[in-house]
Amino acid sequence: MPTLAEFVKAYDVRGIVPDQLSPRVAEAIGAAFAEVVAIPDGSRGIVIGHDMRPSSPELSAAFAAGVTSRGVDVVLIGLCSTDGLYYASGALGLPGAMFTASHNPARYNGIKLCRSGARPVGQDSGLAEIRDLAQWMLDGGTGLAAPVGGPGSVESRDLLADYAAFLRGLVDLSAIRPLKVVVDAGNGMGGHTVPAVLGTAAGLPELPLEVVPLYFELDGTFPNHEANPLDPANLVDLQAAVVEHGADIGLAFDGDADRCFVVDADGAPVSPSAITGLVATREIARARAGGDDDVAVVHNVISSAAVAEIVSEAGARPVRTRVGHSFIKAEMARHGAVFGGEHSAHYYFRDFWFADTGMLAALHVLAALGEQERPLSQVCDRFERYVASGEINSTVSDQQGVIEQIHAWASVHGARTDELDGLTIACPEGAAPMWWFNVRASNTEPLLRLNVEAADRETMERLRDELLALIRADRDPVPTTDRPDGGEAP
Repeated sequence: MPTLAEFVKAYDVRGIVPDQLSPRVAEAIGAAFAEVVAIPDGSRGIVIGHDMRPSSPELSAAFAAGVTSRGVDVVLIGLCSTDGLYYASGALGLPGAMFTASHNPARYNGIKLCRSGARPVGQDSGLAEIRDLAQWMLDGGTGLAAPVGGPGSVESRDLLADYAAFLRGLVDLSAIRPLKVVVDAGNGMGGHTVPAVLGTAAGLPELPLEVVPLYFELDGTFPNHEANPLDPANLVDLQAAVVEHGADIGLAFDGDADRCFVVDADGAPVSPSAITGLVATREIARARAGGDDDVAVVHNVISSAAVAEIVSEAGARPVRTRVGHSFIKAEMARHGAVFGGEHSAHYYFRDFWFADTGMLAALHVLAALGEQERPLSQVCDRFERYVASGEINSTVSDQQGVIEQIHAWASVHGARTDELDGLTIACPEGAAPMWWFNVRASNTEPLLRLNVEAADRETMERLRDELLALIRADRDPVPTTDRPDGGEAP
């Protein structure tokens, strides 16, 4: 039997099929999920969805068998995006399980778990207990009592049209000016959800949108490019198509379509921090118009400094938190935040059970563009204030030793420091030009992740190069590929 601790991560399950994640493993995790989450929470059932990967139907069916073996009912919703599963969890009031490995290569699959109302399940909120119980069962553990009422039942439901109608009810695009939109689904679940939400595939009225589809065919082998839009290499086709078709905007979704990346009419990427600022101003204005005087917006430690500035200027309260969806969701619930955004293009909404949905963020961007006549580059100008390096990974053998050297560097420069998530160093109060950087250690690999932002490119590049020289001073000369990392978890 595999060791579950090797691929049950901080936020989800992500393993190689079938060596790590097999039907037998999925069945054990399903039974454990029922025992640890559904039964103690008094839930009457569990909703299960899956993406387009070849292994997803078999794995989700095995998981369902594990759930029903513990006397808990199952609602199967079949093919869906991760935010479609969150919708089902919220609308039905059930815990949920989504079978997907997001943007990982085809040999991977995984499970994202949530409690009813799309509340997260992570290492500190049940996932460790699920892992340990499932491991015990796989290792031959016995003694779980048979369910009093016998095994649970299974029913199938199609919620795609309900999901699409719900999102459209939050952002009305019916009166915007006509827009041409290129969408790159990367052969992922965006090919299933975009026609329903932006088109008429789910029976909803036609919107003033001309959608130009790229790679809408569902194919979990990803024959065209990786379904990770934060890697610039995976945006090339979208950028070219936007220019070729004279489109107003381009949208790229990741494999499970819960993240959305945006390019403007010139094919230039719009940073997720700028999208966070844009959507935040819309949600803040709507909340304040509804009489909410204390509006909060959550952002993580490596979002642009512009985000907190924009939120404050809009009359709301910025809340800074650690990287990772479980931290974002917890802070949103704690503060009743109307919106939250991450550098990885995850966007969270109070009106969506504090869960993340790239599709709802896309609707907001389309509304902001279509409600006026300027191009997207001009709409986003005021949200793109600084120059960022993107996330750069370095392999180091002594993570703590390097971080201590960076502490010493900060002391010499009279910089401000905090350790909310890794080490964040900022220029002295009132210094110009503005700069800051964050260094975080990976939980699972000998990596340090560096993010640098400054008021101008020259300062950013100088600081980036100085820090990389410090970080990499004593590492082995092993070739590595450095690029902005679009990963979902630290």
